[in-house]
Amino acid sequence: MELRLAAANRGIWKASELQRMLAERGLVISAGKMSGLWSGQPISVKLADLDVICAVLGCGIDELLIPEPDAVTASAPKEAPQQAVGQSHRVTPRAPRGWSLPPT
Repeated sequence: MELRLAAANRGIWKASELQRMLAERGLVISAGKMSGLWSGQPISVKLADLDVICAVLGCGIDELLIPEPDAVTASAPKEAPQQAVGQSHRVTPRAPRGWSLPPT
């Protein structure tokens, strides 16, 4: 996230100044969350919060967010365990405590 750069381009040099401006628009951000946003490493950002940030800075989301497709890892498809040909696997139900098994 490039919040610091977008803010600097508009003459906002301190996180506390932007935090105050956001609060004036109804978005109250804790010091810890503001630190994460300002450093470019936020844990999470709500889309509604991005709307307020963009309105305060007069910018688009594309100026704040930087795509990082290389950071996304593809998950390998899960394979079902294979049984040897000709072998069958029999499941024997166990009765819960206090219950009897159904008739066979």
